[in-house]
Amino acid sequence: MWGVRRAPVVRGLLMAAWLALWPGGPVAASEAVNRAVNAGVRSAKRSCGDLGVHVVDVASGRTVYEYDADRERILASNTKLFTAAAALDRLGPGHFFETEVLLRGEVESGVLTGDLAVIGGGDPSISGRFHQGDAFAVFREWADELARRGIRRVRGDLVMVHGLFDDAVVHPDWPRDQLAKWYEAPVAALSFSDSCARVKIWPDGRPGAPAQVAGLPRVPFFDVEVTARTTSSSSNHRVGVTRQPEGDRLTVWGAVYRGARPVETWVAVADPVRYFGLALRQALEEEGIRVDGDVTVTAELPAAEWRRLVVHRSDLLSALEVVNKRSQNFYAESVLKLLGARSCGRGSWEAGLEVVAEFLERVGLGRGTYRMADGSGMSRNNRFSARQVTTLLAEMVQHRYAVEFLRTLPYSGEEGRSWERRLAEDPYRGNVFAKTGRLRAVSALSGYAKAASGRLYAFSVLCNGAKGDWGAKAGQDEIVKAIVRNG
Repeated sequence: MWGVRRAPVVRGLLMAAWLALWPGGPVAASEAVNRAVNAGVRSAKRSCGDLGVHVVDVASGRTVYEYDADRERILASNTKLFTAAAALDRLGPGHFFETEVLLRGEVESGVLTGDLAVIGGGDPSISGRFHQGDAFAVFREWADELARRGIRRVRGDLVMVHGLFDDAVVHPDWPRDQLAKWYEAPVAALSFSDSCARVKIWPDGRPGAPAQVAGLPRVPFFDVEVTARTTSSSSNHRVGVTRQPEGDRLTVWGAVYRGARPVETWVAVADPVRYFGLALRQALEEEGIRVDGDVTVTAELPAAEWRRLVVHRSDLLSALEVVNKRSQNFYAESVLKLLGARSCGRGSWEAGLEVVAEFLERVGLGRGTYRMADGSGMSRNNRFSARQVTTLLAEMVQHRYAVEFLRTLPYSGEEGRSWERRLAEDPYRGNVFAKTGRLRAVSALSGYAKAASGRLYAFSVLCNGAKGDWGAKAGQDEIVKAIVRNG
């Protein structure tokens, strides 16, 4: 079995100990907490036109602070908390994505007279993310297995089977003018490199000459038009990449200073399944395995006597860490569609949301009391109240997978992550596990705070009508600090 990856357990043990420290039994709401959080709310209101705050003592289940906590608000990437919780509950942390590679035909003198097929399992992590940046690492494993079987040439096609998920790869709510952005990458059952290509741009060295452009890895996928020119003026240095909404034609525009270092940007592809197939073909050829045929795309595996070559597996928990720690929309949507496929037999947004709704009913959030449109929070139609967010968070502390859920969240002072410098000083460092959320005029922060007393609190701060991201974050931090110091 190739490609089995399990998330580390050491950090999970530390988190289990962290959870075990909070005292049980009823605890009266502290006046000190109220006064301190009130001060933080006043600070947040300077930057938030529409603010909702809810804080609950997890041991007692009692609300210790609330401010307009029952109004539905856009919560941006805090939506991922609901997706991750439902996935853990329904599938369990031991669930694996499986991508199966099959072959058909006869092998003679190193030549397969037949085809290779790849059956997509919705795995979002076939990329360089877990392989020291080598985007082709998984494909190289497949090439090694072909070589072990004596196959150095494939006369037939690469058949990409993507029917686990439906054909709607872009959510209808997502802004159409941002489809080329990495955070709106299309969602298919077969995806390579987060359904994005890394585009590298550098100067030619001769003023007026076209800029140099390359895709990384070098997959022959895009039709590239280069209008950017090399310039001798550093003040004119400005370069960008645009993609046609419905196709894979790139335009590289602007001016590149001749002394500048290479510029790199991620561009979402329009056809993720074909991109997967072309990347696989390129990787196989780099490993000395020639493919004569084409990349064909189909929802169902063609009827034939197929034989299994290899199954690549990757674990759900590692994917959920990317969902929450990296706030990767593509991973969240892949997980949501997987929920629909495994539980309802339909790998669609609608089916995935049905699974989440069933889970939330058991948590105590009735249908019709909130709105959830996608799995990541890109849609502005995701709306929950602050109290509903803390209801979920309090439930997950009692859940059989509480440690695994906590492990997916960023924490204050976490090295190498976005929270490395946020709330990184004592007594906050390591005592706040929370998910951020940000859209235009929206800023959210929800999670857990362990107070100086040792008590554990769940909190949600939802800011709509934000006047600026910095001010909203500062206000959120003041609220969390107040909980830690006074709770």
